[in-house]
Amino acid sequence: MYQSGVRDVEFGARVKIVEPCNLYGCKIGDDCFVGPFTEIQKGAAIGARTRVQSHAFICELVTIGEDCFVGHGVMFINDAFSSSGPAHGRKELWRETVIGNRVSIGSNATIMPVRIADDVVIGAGAVVTKDITIAGTYAGNPARRLPSRA
Repeated sequence: MYQSGVRDVEFGARVKIVEPCNLYGCKIGDDCFVGPFTEIQKGAAIGARTRVQSHAFICELVTIGEDCFVGHGVMFINDAFSSSGPAHGRKELWRETVIGNRVSIGSNATIMPVRIADDVVIGAGAVVTKDITIAGTYAGNPARRLPSRA
């Protein structure tokens, strides 16, 4: 049996976590918040002042910038099924995700292995399948940039 817990985590100053959560082998920057029922896997990195709400899953190879918000139930994916099916633990088939600074990700969004620029908002329930290189608001499945309002 495996128990959830917090082990081998590199914590910055003034980090708040609400248990139960499963954090192992990751880095969490200064002044971060991690809500309950969250898993952050080894090698993942969370930038300073970022909030990760409950039930989020942040897998290996994910880097999240500073001053970000990760909503309830957000799922990050590192296996894009590039070999026509699951990688079955073959880490060489996994891909990284890099989230810029000041990115807000709405509840229940799914983030595939992508890069997201600074100052992006991802709507609740969106599925991000491609890199986002331009600041703005994105929503839908697949996520698309919404027209800006004047």
